[in-house]
Amino acid sequence: MAKVYFTAHLRSVAPDGAVDAPGATVGAVLKDVFARYPTLKGYVLDDQERVRLHIAVFVDGLHVRKNMLDHPLQTDSEVYIMQALSGGGEGDHG
Repeated sequence: MAKVYFTAHLRSVAPDGAVDAPGATVGAVLKDVFARYPTLKGYVLDDQERVRLHIAVFVDGLHVRKNMLDHPLQTDSEVYIMQALSGGGEGDHG
């Protein structure tokens, strides 16, 4: 089973720590997680069932940028769902 982790920014609706979930793709694993934590789905997916723009998905250390939900998993994959943060660095004030 894959292990799914959620960033601290999602902890108000996500479980604390890893969630074990079966599935061959990111989408299948998330479907299982959303069945147990239904409020989480609206924070991760939009109304078209696509990963929201402000969410980043990492699988086994790789930032998945395209076809995130179809990305294949190994039985021991680690999936990290993070709220992407944006903004400027120092000296980026205008």
